[in-house]
Amino acid sequence: MRYHNWVIILAATCSLAGCTKKIAEKRIVIAIPVYGQSLALGEEAVRITDFDSLSNQTHHHVLTENLDEEFGYLSDTHFKQWMKKVLHDRHRAFELPIYGMSEVVTKYFDKKGYGDSVLLCTFPGGQGATSVTELGTGTSAYSKFVAEIKTAYDKARDKGWDFVVPAFLWLQGENDIVWKTSANYKKDLKALQVTINRDIKAITRQKKDVICISYQTNCLTLSKEFNANSFAGKETSVPQGQLELIQNDPLFMGMGPTYPYSFIGDRVHIDGTSHKRIGNMAGLSVIRLFESMPSKGLVPEQFSKSGDTVIIKFNVPSPPLVFDTIAVYKAVNYGFSIIDSANHNIIKNVLLWNNLVKISCKKSPEGCKVRYAVNGQEGKSGFKSGPRGNLRDSQGEKLTATIQKHTYPLHNWSYQFDIAMK
Repeated sequence: MRYHNWVIILAATCSLAGCTKKIAEKRIVIAIPVYGQSLALGEEAVRITDFDSLSNQTHHHVLTENLDEEFGYLSDTHFKQWMKKVLHDRHRAFELPIYGMSEVVTKYFDKKGYGDSVLLCTFPGGQGATSVTELGTGTSAYSKFVAEIKTAYDKARDKGWDFVVPAFLWLQGENDIVWKTSANYKKDLKALQVTINRDIKAITRQKKDVICISYQTNCLTLSKEFNANSFAGKETSVPQGQLELIQNDPLFMGMGPTYPYSFIGDRVHIDGTSHKRIGNMAGLSVIRLFESMPSKGLVPEQFSKSGDTVIIKFNVPSPPLVFDTIAVYKAVNYGFSIIDSANHNIIKNVLLWNNLVKISCKKSPEGCKVRYAVNGQEGKSGFKSGPRGNLRDSQGEKLTATIQKHTYPLHNWSYQFDIAMK
């Protein structure tokens, strides 16, 4: 049964609940936490979400792992987190993507007319500066994350409410780009998703799998070894692994790449506004999950060549495709490169036609690597000077986010990629 059908059935049950108080109080709690490293925890991002406004705006339908509205007391242990709550210490209460996600998802609940029958539970988990291989079973971060899901489940069941975890948000990868701790990031991330899926289902007893809604990290230039024209460069294996899981694994969905956003000091962490923006994109993916709609995003679907020209066909969620050099500063060749085995970029020019990108080369591209957003200034990230590209769809013509009185279009931007041309 689809997740949104679960919500419809339970909401309908609650709407018919005038007969007894017990039935009237029946609710379903939909839990969507975030897990990963420092971006999942909002490190450095000045908070722009006011918790009182969040509660009022969402009609008190957004709850923490304690099924209360006491957000902003994150710490690395349960005891420290409890002490911060007792002392009302919100030092390091950063902006988190789950706040933007919550606003989008609860608006969807309101549109569906669920009223008080459906609640959203969300909270952050993970650990900064940590590899994907160090966030699984047996680690303190993972144990705390799973324990908080168990806490939320137990509290919901104590109230007689249903509880389900349809998905979690994933923001991690910078550590593995810089330090290359993971020998096979795609394999390691999939293994972690399998573990999380298994452990959450053991708690909630749900039959439906837990989907990983992943961003794509793009901060290649933080690696001191990075060379955009290196044919054998390893930094792209992390974002490429995330992309391939989003494209091909039914238990993964995407929320988009990070390069269109603002980074604090143009370095590692996105700022508060950017957390809100990517949180909105995550919220749209959650809604698509509820509606059983595809959500690969703007991804390359097919690579072919005709003479010295490479043709890339894209999956375009909201046509038309656009080369946007305003929202993202213009990159050389709009972010595309074709690297031969001698470490030379052989591109002559790049053209856009419908859902195709056509790249003319100085010689045959056979055996080369076709790349997008593999560039940028050393040590820089984000839309100004980091690894980036200018290709997006036009979803933002209809879908926008208003943050601190500024409206941001919610376009789908092409994921970064590095593909060997056959």
